[in-house]
Amino acid sequence: MGKYTILGTFLRRWAVRNDGQEVELTLAQIEGLIGAPLPKAAANIAWWSDDPPGVQSCAWRDAGFEAKLIDDAELVIFVRCQP
Repeated sequence: MGKYTILGTFLRRWAVRNDGQEVELTLAQIEGLIGAPLPKAAANIAWWSDDPPGVQSCAWRDAGFEAKLIDDAELVIFVRCQP
């Protein structure tokens, strides 16, 4: 199990329990979920994109979400993908 698997699990559970389209998490909250610090690259918008896909993006993509970093707020918005 990779360290981002728990983030994917969190997002899947959130999707089952909520009708909303977005989940907002701070970088600190994500670090708390995964139980480890995020890499320095996570401060860059590109790290949260899916191009090219990385190990981290597979966690939220497999859970049915896209991620967008709001860098001035250290906030990530996970948006449900349209089927």
